[in-house]
Amino acid sequence: MLRPVQRPVPTAGPREVLVRVVAAGVNRPDVFQRLGQYAPPPGASDIPGLEVAGEVVRVPPDVQEFAPGDKVCALLAGGGYAEYATVPVAQCLPLPPTLSLEEAGAVPETFFTVYYNAFMRAGLQPGETFLVHGGSSGIGTTAILLGKAFDARVIATAGTPEKCAACVALGADDAINYKQDDFVAATLGLTAGRGADVILDMVGGSYLARNVAAAAVEGRLAVIATLGGAKAELDLRAVMQKRLSLTASTLRAQSVESKGRIAASLRKTVWPLFTTKRLRPHIHARFPLTQAAAAHALMESGAHVGKIVLLP
Repeated sequence: MLRPVQRPVPTAGPREVLVRVVAAGVNRPDVFQRLGQYAPPPGASDIPGLEVAGEVVRVPPDVQEFAPGDKVCALLAGGGYAEYATVPVAQCLPLPPTLSLEEAGAVPETFFTVYYNAFMRAGLQPGETFLVHGGSSGIGTTAILLGKAFDARVIATAGTPEKCAACVALGADDAINYKQDDFVAATLGLTAGRGADVILDMVGGSYLARNVAAAAVEGRLAVIATLGGAKAELDLRAVMQKRLSLTASTLRAQSVESKGRIAASLRKTVWPLFTTKRLRPHIHARFPLTQAAAAHALMESGAHVGKIVLLP
């Protein structure tokens, strides 16, 4: 159960900064943590919250990259649902150009995840077809934004006509209502039988074999969650015939150094696009920090499109 409590302001360790939190994003792993299904990694705060934006208020002597007063957004392994959070400096990024701190609080977790999996691991290229499952989720809306910013053709799946329309409004070239249509047949139909070059999947389970069927020759499947189940049966002959690649990852348990490499790549490649491509996260709802439980209820309902943000 989520409830407000008082705790001491955390102390920044070596190569960490203390951030006064202005906005904290709500993500599906936070719900799993509350339910006891996703424990924090060793050494991480037991407070939920994997992303924040705010103002640096304290910097130890071994940090020169940021100074008190700097506006930042950051990826955390935990501790974001608070007024103050400590963050490894490698996981901090300057406030994206054109965004408010409130908007930036909805950026790190999904931008790190999508960029790392779709671009750094699956190698999405301009002109390729990018199939995004769960297109109306926080991850999905980010994948649409980044896919179009890098000139890919984006096909999104969603479960209602309204959510499909929202995906198209965000920039998706096409949206498939997976409750009404077979996304495999629809994807093949939209690509003249060729299929998708990169598929970003948070469902897992029975979707694996169907993703193989929907993929193009030399396609890449990027699995980032198993909301539909962790086990799947697969005919490897289909994988071999199409020369497919399967990549899968989690982000939270990765080392600070690994997350720092993703952050550096984001800063170099994606941060300029906030200005040139007018990237802006889609925020569905904002809640006071004291109403975190209501924010989780909204996420669990599945009624949201895009991100949910807490405001301390």
